[in-house]
Amino acid sequence: MTSLPPSVDLSGRDGLPPELRVLADLYPREMWQGHANFPGLTAFWLEMHGKFRSVMDELITGSQGYLDGGDPMRFGAATSRYTGFFLQGLQGHHGIEDNHYFPLMVEFDPRLVRAFDILDHDHHALHDHMNRLAEATNAVLRPLQDGDTATDQTARLLTVQEAFRGFLDRHLTDEEDVVVPLILEHGEGRF
Repeated sequence: MTSLPPSVDLSGRDGLPPELRVLADLYPREMWQGHANFPGLTAFWLEMHGKFRSVMDELITGSQGYLDGGDPMRFGAATSRYTGFFLQGLQGHHGIEDNHYFPLMVEFDPRLVRAFDILDHDHHALHDHMNRLAEATNAVLRPLQDGDTATDQTARLLTVQEAFRGFLDRHLTDEEDVVVPLILEHGEGRF
């Protein structure tokens, strides 16, 4: 993996650089669902991304609800279950992308090699966020099991969750802007 300039590092960008939006500009989001190559892999890919966003929103809502006086047992059980599902799903999803789809996809359009380098860089950065989320979640769950309110730890967890949501949404949006137009252009049968 190469070092990326701050403008394409996940923490410092607000979208893909214009030169990497070649296919995204040809296939804007508003026409994706109507495209003949949308059903199947593309629809599934976007559905998975939607689930990751939804679970992260649910985790944030749960943490805020607990800090606002919610039930500790319900909060602890839901946080444990949803965080485990989220982290395992995200790890598996990125593993399939890194080991199967991305190596195939990068071959189809040399203009996107750098875009896939950026996505790979994102995956490494997201692993750091995943580790922080796991650590912050465990720091809440342990005291809750012992009957402690874990308010300070939950406030920290909420901060970690909100930061993760921002990074994750930026990555998923950029990944969609690379992958979906590529599939629409070439068809899913090649991947």
